[in-house]
Amino acid sequence: MTELGGFNDRVARVDLTEGSVAYESIPDEDAKKYIGARGLGVKYVFDNGPDVDPTGSENILTFMTGPLTGSRAVMSGRIAVVTKSPLTGTVTDSHHGGWSGARLKWSGFDGLIFEGAAEEPVYAVIEDGDVELRDASHVWGMTTHEARDVLEEEVEGEYGKNLSFMGIGPGGENGVKYACIMNEDDRASGRGGTGCVMGSKNLKAVMVKATTDMPEPAAVETFTEGTSEAMSVVQESDVTAPNEGGLSVYGTNVLMNLTEEIDALPARNGKYTSTRAEREAEPEEPNMDSENVSGEYVRENILVDEPTCHSCPVACKKEVEVSTTVDGEDVDLRMESLEYEPAFTFGPNPMNEDIEKLAIMIDRCNKMGIDAIETGNIIAQAMEMDEKGYLEEGIDWGDADKMIDLIERIGRREDELADALAEGAAGAAAEFDAEDTRLDVKNQTIPAYDPRGMKGMAIGYATSNRGACHLRGYTPAAEVLGIPEKVDPVEAEGKGELLAVFQDLHAVSDSFDLCKFSAFAEGIEEYTAQYNGMTGRDISEDELTKAGERIYTLERYYNNLNGFDGEDDTLPERFLEDSEAGIPGKGAAEGELVEMDLLKDEYYSVRGWEDGVVPEEKLDELGIEVGPGTGVSGAASADD
Repeated sequence: MTELGGFNDRVARVDLTEGSVAYESIPDEDAKKYIGARGLGVKYVFDNGPDVDPTGSENILTFMTGPLTGSRAVMSGRIAVVTKSPLTGTVTDSHHGGWSGARLKWSGFDGLIFEGAAEEPVYAVIEDGDVELRDASHVWGMTTHEARDVLEEEVEGEYGKNLSFMGIGPGGENGVKYACIMNEDDRASGRGGTGCVMGSKNLKAVMVKATTDMPEPAAVETFTEGTSEAMSVVQESDVTAPNEGGLSVYGTNVLMNLTEEIDALPARNGKYTSTRAEREAEPEEPNMDSENVSGEYVRENILVDEPTCHSCPVACKKEVEVSTTVDGEDVDLRMESLEYEPAFTFGPNPMNEDIEKLAIMIDRCNKMGIDAIETGNIIAQAMEMDEKGYLEEGIDWGDADKMIDLIERIGRREDELADALAEGAAGAAAEFDAEDTRLDVKNQTIPAYDPRGMKGMAIGYATSNRGACHLRGYTPAAEVLGIPEKVDPVEAEGKGELLAVFQDLHAVSDSFDLCKFSAFAEGIEEYTAQYNGMTGRDISEDELTKAGERIYTLERYYNNLNGFDGEDDTLPERFLEDSEAGIPGKGAAEGELVEMDLLKDEYYSVRGWEDGVVPEEKLDELGIEVGPGTGVSGAASADD
């Protein structure tokens, strides 16, 4: 057990096959080594063993909070969902904000571990330190919003006051490889297919009922000083300052115009590095201007509210209201919220600038319970497949109505095309013999930063432990926003070291679990003070950073045991130097391609890995245990 402050020392292990619940403590050594949330979730997945089918009953699905979750710490409302991914075959962790993380902590739990698979659909009710499984047959097949409304009445809570919903839609039920788990008003545990795993277990939803009961810090003075300093730097930051900083005023979509300006915004399925470059190269229709789907445009035209998450003064969520016509029918919609990443995947990448219909696309993804980033990108891939003659069914660039229709078809796997697209970029390319159209790493598609225009993101995508991802190590903080200092985005040298620093820092914040955006203002000094104050420990900044490295390395080692090594750490050939399929960047990224070998060599050297594989001496250095009791019998090698 652990007696660290910030922990309830209570985890529910729910055996869905047997319909039983057991309650267990958290080993003190694990709590200290892996911090919480993401770190502890990965440790549970690692101990369960790598040789499991992601959608088989032997895989586990964990919902984990951290020692700062639900506390007075700034931006402390997040929760981590960790499992083995059906999309990538790697470990994956996915986080969402809102209030469910805080309420899970307030209900008396640090985490939930679901194992096995129910014979018939069920949902879980969490309240006062207990877990109850109930029949969910009547809500199976419903969208996430429909199921949430029905279950709210059954649990007899007041949604948004003392009740949270985390559940899946038809996408998770039908095994869409990138199905996600939706939380409350459209917060998503996206990427990686967490919702697909949940659906494979016949688990429709997790309902958490709790009133505010913030954890008390073990060292009150240290915690108070730490949170005070954290709030101060958040309020002073040009990015996070409430009602003043770019993130607070425009939301995450403040990045649309900034990324376009430096020609690092992929357009037309990544053929071009900005919508401006696309217009200049292909002046014929359809063209688009990313300005028309930007955060500035949203604020001026469709913004109606700015809600926030637990303990967050930034309020980056931008609620919008739109009225439009889809296939001849009038549609009125109010939704939360129009974020940068889905604005990119349903905007510049498929060449759509209809902001009203873009909002509907995101909403349809949320209702279907499928990841909006992956869905938009896979539709852009389908458009290129059609353009090159790989498809019998046509879908033109910028065809917004067809995109909306295809989202629902994918969520329900209604036909041959939708079924293929539900498998992800690699599966779709294989089905239609269209390998030259896929833009993914380990079957997870690239987000809204073009690697030709941001070399930190290039190595970040390639080495991310959960497939192409901007959130493992957010180098755009330095490459675009100048945090902690401005670096040349197209310079390759030094980006391996920069990335490793960000990866370790984010592993720490994800394990607390603080919002990623806290790192736009806070650093390891503020993190250490808050952590020591809450837990009662007295560790150094270096020791906390080492814990971040330990977590990231454990994830990489788990992937090594699943057969991944340096050969998998690469990018689509469209972006690579010395590739016949390479398409050089335009504008500010003129002529740029990715120097993959240089980036990888530097990164592996910093990490102490051998061709992408964690050697035994690095495991020993970080205190990562392998052997009896861990589910893992031995070390990986570069030859595995």
